[in-house]
Amino acid sequence: MIESKQDAPYRKSSGVDEPRPAARKGRPRSDRVHRAILDAFRAVLSEEGFADLRLEHVAARAGVGKATIYRRWASKEALAQELLAELAAPHIAVAEAGDTRAELLAAVINPMHAVTDTPFGPVIRALLSQIAVNPTLGDPFRATVVQARRNEIARVIGRGIARGDLRPDADVDLATELLVGPVYFRLMFGGELSRDFANRVVDTVMRGYAAPQRGSSPPAASNTPKESNQS
Repeated sequence: MIESKQDAPYRKSSGVDEPRPAARKGRPRSDRVHRAILDAFRAVLSEEGFADLRLEHVAARAGVGKATIYRRWASKEALAQELLAELAAPHIAVAEAGDTRAELLAAVINPMHAVTDTPFGPVIRALLSQIAVNPTLGDPFRATVVQARRNEIARVIGRGIARGDLRPDADVDLATELLVGPVYFRLMFGGELSRDFANRVVDTVMRGYAAPQRGSSPPAASNTPKESNQS
């Protein structure tokens, strides 16, 4: 299990962009029914996969009529997007620690913990291929969950620049791919997701992003041993 300082109680950093589903108009929704539908969708998704998932099966599992689902979501893609946003939200914020390396490490540990130790993991695994090829699902996911993580990492990089730890020209857009991309590569293609792996990712980013210090050596890598099991 991956330990994370971002676990319960969930702490938000100032100004964090938490992905939220769009507000829906119409009659006030029942929180109990809404919750039952989301839980049923997650269960049916794990059993049937997204391509074969039918909303009548979700309705039966939730104990509601299919029309009740359509009053809340226009499609199964919209339902999937709300579930993704809900499950991802607690794992995006990086609390300000006054330590740039610690914050960069949290930016790697958070998504790693989410995909290995929380309900977000099985859901994102079931939907990754659809996110890639289905714009009805992929575009909203990138505009909410992915953009919220980009914005949070941009704040981490900004704080590191302000402290003098990172180069002023550090590419904040590329930082997300450098920190989070390796997690999803290993999720898809194999390889251990461990704290040692997270430390090595951060050490590599720090070497590339560190501000030059007159008369000093580049930042030292952590003393964690290298993994023997490489993907």
